[in-house]
Amino acid sequence: MVKEIKKSDYPKPMSFVALVFWTGLFGGIFWGTIGYISYFFNFTDVAPNAILEPWTLGDWKKGWLGTVISIFLMGVLSVIVAYVYYFTLRKVKGIWFGWGYGIVLFLLIFFVLNPLIPSIKPLFELSRDTIITSVCLFSIYGIFIGYSINYEYELSKVQEKEATT
Repeated sequence: MVKEIKKSDYPKPMSFVALVFWTGLFGGIFWGTIGYISYFFNFTDVAPNAILEPWTLGDWKKGWLGTVISIFLMGVLSVIVAYVYYFTLRKVKGIWFGWGYGIVLFLLIFFVLNPLIPSIKPLFELSRDTIITSVCLFSIYGIFIGYSINYEYELSKVQEKEATT
């Protein structure tokens, strides 16, 4: 009396767009937390709370509440970053484009958006530890986003190909 398993008995897989959302959210929160740990142990002078400076008033943003809100905000912004990667580079194979994407994000934040964030000094006035730590964090973040999205894209192509045969 073995019950025959039907395709309708299996849960429906998550859509690729939803997977990109969750990858971005998790990536932003996880790597934002790693950035805070790096700041806590003085590997970098840039605190995650710097993201709140242009838009909020008060000293609350320098405390634990500001840290939690800024890390969550990094997760939300990371969703946008993940969708940008999805729309532009999802078909590109390998980790090098993810690494390059992370470097482009680093340059965007530390060169282009630097005037909007008063607590971040210009790039060449930052300590060597801050620059190295930030480049490494952005590189690994870019690899995480890029490789996760590319892997799922390639997997979905293989699954579609198997379903048609």
